[in-house]
Amino acid sequence: MIEETATVVKREGEFAWVEAQRQTTCGNCAANKGCGTSVLAKVVGKKAARMRAINPIDAQVGDTVIVGLNEAALLKGSLAVYLFPLVFMLLFAITGNVVAKQMVWQAEPVVILFALAGLVVAGFWLRRFTRRIQHDNVYQPVILRRVPVSFMTQHSIEQHRLNTSQ
Repeated sequence: MIEETATVVKREGEFAWVEAQRQTTCGNCAANKGCGTSVLAKVVGKKAARMRAINPIDAQVGDTVIVGLNEAALLKGSLAVYLFPLVFMLLFAITGNVVAKQMVWQAEPVVILFALAGLVVAGFWLRRFTRRIQHDNVYQPVILRRVPVSFMTQHSIEQHRLNTSQ
């Protein structure tokens, strides 16, 4: 289970909307000053990610909670979003190349059209996949527990030290 600290901002029945600060590893790395990710993080700034989470512990608005997501679900979702469109595009491009050679056409425009068609097909497949998993609890973040106030005070002090040392 991948866990993140968040704050409950809204409740909707068995769900709660939570906000978590987007984290980067910047500040923890020796290459912090010369890193492109560090520069980008400073330009974009710290933004909160808002998500709907299952609320089995009946967390209230304002509570600081730990939200968890199944690692297998994250991996499967990442593969669906990043890998499958590339695979579809490459397979369609290869097919386009074979078709162009058999028809004695100029290969490059055909390959490009087939590759674009592969991305479109992947988009439709991804839409169906996301609709299918939309209500599957395995793919939903879950509020696991409340964060004790004493932990939050200690965590805030540590965050302040990290921020002032940079």
